[in-house]
Amino acid sequence: MAITTTKVQPVNDTLDPIARGTLELNDPQKLLVVGGALAGFVMLIYLFGTQPMAQPLLFIIGLLLGYTLFHARFGFTSAFRRLMSVGNGQAMRSHMLMLAVAVSLFAPILAYGTTLFGGSVAGYVSPVGVSLLVGSFVFGIGMQLGGGCASGTLYAVGGGRSVMFITFIFFVIGATVGAYHLPFWTEEMPSFAPFSLATSTGLGYSGAWIVSLALFGLIAWVTLIVEKKANAPKMAPVPTEKGWRRIVRGSWPLFAAAIVLAVLNALTLITRGQPWGITSAFTLWGSKIASNFGVDVASWGYWQGTNAAALNASIFADSTTVMNIGIIIGAFIASAAGGLFKFTQITLGNFAASVIGGLMMGYGARLAFGCNIGAYFGGIASFSAHGYIWGIMAMAGTFLALYLRPLFGLSVPKSNDSVC
Repeated sequence: MAITTTKVQPVNDTLDPIARGTLELNDPQKLLVVGGALAGFVMLIYLFGTQPMAQPLLFIIGLLLGYTLFHARFGFTSAFRRLMSVGNGQAMRSHMLMLAVAVSLFAPILAYGTTLFGGSVAGYVSPVGVSLLVGSFVFGIGMQLGGGCASGTLYAVGGGRSVMFITFIFFVIGATVGAYHLPFWTEEMPSFAPFSLATSTGLGYSGAWIVSLALFGLIAWVTLIVEKKANAPKMAPVPTEKGWRRIVRGSWPLFAAAIVLAVLNALTLITRGQPWGITSAFTLWGSKIASNFGVDVASWGYWQGTNAAALNASIFADSTTVMNIGIIIGAFIASAAGGLFKFTQITLGNFAASVIGGLMMGYGARLAFGCNIGAYFGGIASFSAHGYIWGIMAMAGTFLALYLRPLFGLSVPKSNDSVC
């Protein structure tokens, strides 16, 4: 039955978020689905022929990540914005479920310490200092102006949202500039050593797992209290199929996507020895481009030590690059299967916001040792204190950005909206 509704994530994210439509699905864009599948197949064959076995496996994981992110419209940016603007915590509770599943899977993998291919395993445990505080705060502002976080940028590009191509380009530029400046922030600014709930406390991974679950439960409970007290509007429904067809077309429940994303992150950890990340590849791409224009990026502090090998190798030898390409293609296939791939309008306002937001996200991610995926998701799943601090500071940046978004014609949920 067709009904009038409000889109959960407006295509152009304008001041008026109300877009009249129905809950009926569009017809599949079959030629685009075939094209996306063919591109993915060619990439997979190339990786099998030129790279170690881990790379094609990580590409497949990337495809599944992109497919899942798009189908569930699984947002970090919108989740933070809904909570800070109107008190809606539905998406934040899905984050807590995702993290609960992730730590349950990460704990034994990290304790065992060996990948499927015999390599070592290490979580994302990073220092806590000025670099982290500034970087995550800047990233929080940037993702609200840029229209999406790191994962959101990739799946929105795959879905054809035109303005996100602008965000993406300036995200890469910001990450590259951040790499150039990183030694100042990490070596000259105050910082504490990395702190792990598992290895810095004596709790071990089992104890850290229990503490983490308790924290996630507490955060979920607080969002319920805030939501009830604020009488927050609910998230709008999104068109979907029923039964098994929902796997291919239409929106997925957030809780289902949360579980899938956690499982895929754990598979990433046990395949390559590190959790899922995104923005290190942006830094690599930007640095390689800058090098081609004569910039001596090899002399930067960021590209010393273990990072130097990546700068000199093919981008297809970089596992994060391979996964990012997979995410874009996976999201493209999911978008076309739902009949949703369409280039959208770019206005002066959202163009300017995307430029500023992309730069801030790229720069902030480099300073904060990662983005919403590498620092927030991967850090917390790795039992690192820096992941929690990243989330708090990004939330603070989001709060400030609520006052900046209208200056660019971008929408902010209001308490009297019927849905948000």
